[in-house]
Amino acid sequence: MNNNIRKFYLFSKLAFLFLLIAIGVESVAQNNSYNRPDVTNKMKEFKHQVKLDSNKRMIELKSLIPDLIYDLRYASINNFMNRLMYPAKTTFTFLRLNTAIALHKVQQELKTKGLSLKIFDAYRPYSVTVKFWELVKDERFVANPANGSGHNRGTTVDLTIIKSTTGKELNMGTGFDNFSDTAHHNFSNLPEEVLQNRLLLKSVMSKFGFKPYNDEWWHYSFTDSIKYEILDLDFKKLKKEL
Repeated sequence: MNNNIRKFYLFSKLAFLFLLIAIGVESVAQNNSYNRPDVTNKMKEFKHQVKLDSNKRMIELKSLIPDLIYDLRYASINNFMNRLMYPAKTTFTFLRLNTAIALHKVQQELKTKGLSLKIFDAYRPYSVTVKFWELVKDERFVANPANGSGHNRGTTVDLTIIKSTTGKELNMGTGFDNFSDTAHHNFSNLPEEVLQNRLLLKSVMSKFGFKPYNDEWWHYSFTDSIKYEILDLDFKKLKKEL
């Protein structure tokens, strides 16, 4: 094989390799693509929205419900992503005003039974939802960024019930962010204790305007979620402005 033929052969192999890479990159881009919705990512814009509708205020939950227990999983590595999704040691979280007031009513009712709420997650910046989608492209378990989520709108909360005296969680059959069928509300092959605990959470949350999500026993959204904007506001900046 003379030099010209050798060069042509080498050039052809390289060209074919680059073509394969280009096809692969385009395929990945297509799989990751979605139409980004309108997202509020500036405090000035958020403040303007609140000025027009006071129900769009974000409330730090313990400022309204001081006896809540936080276990903010995405501010640790104890989550399905196995990494920090919020700033380390974040000790505060938010919901919209009406949602927070409704959650306060839930807490007050549970307290009469010697019980309390534990919060796993509430407001979630849109950019975190995008990162979830990059790992788990399944709308049963994570929100499609094309639509945003109730968490992004500040109207969805992930939570469980604990005993007030001991802080021990009621047995719900699975842990938080369990992606198996066992976590579904309609999964009935569970001990009676678990079924009754889930029913208690569902009934008291529903009583005060929250809707359950069938695939996750811990996930509840307030009834008027859709009227709120999708937010991508930093936790610390948001807390500073409240």
